[in-house]
Amino acid sequence: MWTKICGIRDLPTALAVAEAGATALGLNFYAPSPRSVSPETAAAIVAGLPPAIEPVGLFVNHAVPQVEQIARHCGLRCVQLHGDETPEAVAHLSREFRVIRAFRVGDDGLHEVAQYLQQCRDLEGSPWACLIDAKVAGRYGGTGHVTPWELVKREYQWGDWPPLILAGGLNPSNVAEAIAAVNPWGVDVAGGVESAVACKDLAMVRQFVLAANLSTMH
Repeated sequence: MWTKICGIRDLPTALAVAEAGATALGLNFYAPSPRSVSPETAAAIVAGLPPAIEPVGLFVNHAVPQVEQIARHCGLRCVQLHGDETPEAVAHLSREFRVIRAFRVGDDGLHEVAQYLQQCRDLEGSPWACLIDAKVAGRYGGTGHVTPWELVKREYQWGDWPPLILAGGLNPSNVAEAIAAVNPWGVDVAGGVESAVACKDLAMVRQFVLAANLSTMH
């Protein structure tokens, strides 16, 4: 199971996340977020990482040249677009990077996701993966709200769309249930493994990764 721990802000935490067995960690460049980091800090974290864990840069409505500049500066090969970025932005960035496109989904379903991904296909630049997060008005993720699992399972076009990364309100206690309900390719967590905002609880990180991996063995 692909597991990403998002909102990493220092190298010791990053190394502990890697030791816990996570597949990836998220470096948040969205300045209003309490989990954000500067490009300089992110570059230092990436430089100290073991090769087994993938750093992912999280961007919210950054201009494409800014995404490219920061990602190159930090040595990132994977970027996550978590705002209102256009299909054109995805297509352009996918020429150089693996692009994770985040979508905020509520009870209205995945119709807008379908339209967006079709536009990406028309531009010959589909995302590497799709992250499905909970929709909360005026927020770009990290809310702790749970994504509607059954709706996602029912409406996600498995096989036709990129691999699904499930996010939204996940934690060590519910990640196995979420995986059983949706059967995603990967899972993503930020606040669900924190003892306080932007403060990762390493015991919870280990529990989350273990629960996610064990759930795929049944």
